[in-house]
Amino acid sequence: MKSVAILIALILMATLLSAQEPENQTPGQGELAAITAAMSQGHHGEEHDHMDAHMYMTTMRDPEPGDQEKAQQVVDEVRQAIEKYRDSSVALADGFKIFLPNVPQKMYHFTKWQYAVGEAFRFDPTKPTSLLYEKKGRDYKLIGAMYTAPVGFSQDQLNQRIPLSVAQWHQHVNMCRPPKGREIEMLGKNAKFGLNGSISTEEDCQAAGGTFMPHVFGWMVHVYPWEKTPDDIWSVERQLKDKPGMDHHNHAGMSGMDHER
Repeated sequence: MKSVAILIALILMATLLSAQEPENQTPGQGELAAITAAMSQGHHGEEHDHMDAHMYMTTMRDPEPGDQEKAQQVVDEVRQAIEKYRDSSVALADGFKIFLPNVPQKMYHFTKWQYAVGEAFRFDPTKPTSLLYEKKGRDYKLIGAMYTAPVGFSQDQLNQRIPLSVAQWHQHVNMCRPPKGREIEMLGKNAKFGLNGSISTEEDCQAAGGTFMPHVFGWMVHVYPWEKTPDDIWSVERQLKDKPGMDHHNHAGMSGMDHER
């Protein structure tokens, strides 16, 4: 049993915390709090340019026959499966855990690690890695779900799960992890480290005394099944709301955002 538990833990780390990185480069709880807080801040002007360097998106593809129907089937299944979690206490009772509940966030992830492990081997719309909530006072409002895939997945593999003519998966990339004890430097308007930082290359990161992480997490995609249109159901912008300059489907500055033909 012990060996099985170790194997599951290793798979989980590989899926969620960039499988190709040495163990000592995995962010600790304090660093994850700083990363999450930084990602929850607004971005203006130059800070938005820094964010572009830390986000990699799948390439939009031309529609293939059956793509819309396949994507709609996912939406229908997830909507039905997570309806009961409108009451966040039900999600907690079912084993979902709030990721960094004490860090103020625009969107809270209630994550079930068993489902995250399963996503490395299969795609099941009824078993999302995370439920997505907005917080209204003390209450949580369910708005959608998040699915994950291993960082090493190709875009063809992602396309088999959800058509890339409809949805875009993303990764958080090129993060410079600050030296120990300096996690606070991932926050603020002029941050150098972290996913909002000005450093996005291994050379610059080493020069600053940090540790370069090509990937912070694996692939992720959000779905908002109660929205009315495909653009809103699979919205990239909703993850980046309150960040000026992000007109709908206008992501030319982000890696991977060109339309594939």
